Amino acid sequence: MNNRIAVVPGSFDPPTLGHLDVIRRAASLYDQLHVLVVHNPGKEAMLPLAQRLTLLEQSVADAGIEGDIVVASWSMGLLVDYAVDVDAGVLVKGIRSQVDVAYETPMAIVNRHLAHVETVFLLPDPAHAMVSSSLVRQVAALGGDVSPFVPAPVARFLDTGAREN
Repeated sequence: MNNRIAVVPGSFDPPTLGHLDVIRRAASLYDQLHVLVVHNPGKEAMLPLAQRLTLLEQSVADAGIEGDIVVASWSMGLLVDYAVDVDAGVLVKGIRSQVDVAYETPMAIVNRHLAHVETVFLLPDPAHAMVSSSLVRQVAALGGDVSPFVPAPVARFLDTGAREN
């Protein structure tokens, strides 16, 4: 495993400014970063997988995040299987609260046990600490302005989608 290659997994449904904050900081820490859109069977997605990939690619480019960044998806098998496939030694997870720590810690331990892949937790910029994709989906569904919480490409897409419905 190469500890200079990291994976930032998430549902990114939709990508938020908090996600971009984690991606930007992780890109500065690792030689190569895989931003991985994963399927979460416990969540019903608002956006199709292909749209999330496109919005992530546009958002990373629009934000000027530098580095060797690969945007990909993974829907079959364990997350650590992807990490092993790309020779990544680290998973990077953004955590906003103790609830996130309690949820992520057992998975980090199991991932280390299964594939010797470490997990690094990054705390959010305080400006994004309370923003989640779930909150953005709720605000967008009710016609609210999500532009303070999401990258410009996502805001444009959600605004256009809301007008078309």
